[in-house]
Amino acid sequence: MILGLESSCDESAIALFDPQKGIVGEWIHSQISKHAEYGGVVPDIAVRQHLDQFFPLLEKMRIETTELGEVKEIAVTCGPGLIGCLGVGISIAKTLGQLWGLPVQGVNHLRSHAYSPFIQLGPQFSSWNDFLPHLGLLVSGGNTLLFEIREDQNIKIIARTTDDAVGEALDKGAKLLGIPYPGGAELERYALQGDPKAFHFPRAFQSRNESTFSFSGLKTSLLYQLQKMSKKEINHHHEDLCASYLEAAIDQLTEKCNRFFDGQKYKSFGLSGGVANNNLLRNRFKDLCEKNKLTFLAVEKKHAGDNASMIAFAAHCDRTGLWSNKNGELNFKPGLSIDEATNS
Repeated sequence: MILGLESSCDESAIALFDPQKGIVGEWIHSQISKHAEYGGVVPDIAVRQHLDQFFPLLEKMRIETTELGEVKEIAVTCGPGLIGCLGVGISIAKTLGQLWGLPVQGVNHLRSHAYSPFIQLGPQFSSWNDFLPHLGLLVSGGNTLLFEIREDQNIKIIARTTDDAVGEALDKGAKLLGIPYPGGAELERYALQGDPKAFHFPRAFQSRNESTFSFSGLKTSLLYQLQKMSKKEINHHHEDLCASYLEAAIDQLTEKCNRFFDGQKYKSFGLSGGVANNNLLRNRFKDLCEKNKLTFLAVEKKHAGDNASMIAFAAHCDRTGLWSNKNGELNFKPGLSIDEATNS
């Protein structure tokens, strides 16, 4: 069994993963309410919250499970993320490793997101080759990455954003529209009541065969549109503005991915990261995969954001050599000890 710890940003999370059973326990503390008044994550507050909350979470885990004696390895996020937040999780993991006499493995946060749609398949890992080669899209507040997991189990990034991540663009767009942080989910709620064709916002790089995403122009276009409108007009068209803005972001993602579907021989497509909780985005990609006869693997919503289950799961993948990723770009070398990982 693997104990996973995640502290890359504003979620303190612990999980237990059993290769024979899957995820057997999850404990998480969200800091959203602490950062909401500032309109975004404040690193110093995040660090203090991790220091305050990890030990109560560990105690809760101890009380609620009888399987701690089965833990043979500890996995912890070692990057990317906020330096201070990562330091808290790594320090706790190394301390537990010393106390319990267990190895501690550093796990890359982005690679864990890339693997996360496969968690739902359960412990029957041998069947996963049926899903390779795999095309994956990681969409979050900090990243927009299109990548492939090849049949040789290596990961390669094939497209990324040149500026804002899509989650950042949605949150900032929501703020411009008067929706408090974190605004992405609330933006979608308003969008469902609006007309996505009421306003035109740009879709970057749609006329060029370029492996690039860009969302800064989308955000700027919304700002200019709002500056041309009176407060009364904005209030009257609020839902339409939300719908049109979200539609532009989704269109860019789906159109770019669809180009890689054409002529490729992928068996599956995976959607991961916090923005994967957006139902409109999930449904659009589901339809696109059905059209292209691809298996659609959307990460379970509880594992879309930062969580420790994906950290423990990725550690298992590395330890078993399921995905060796010898030349991948999303990770440190598989199976690194925490000391090797943090020195990379």
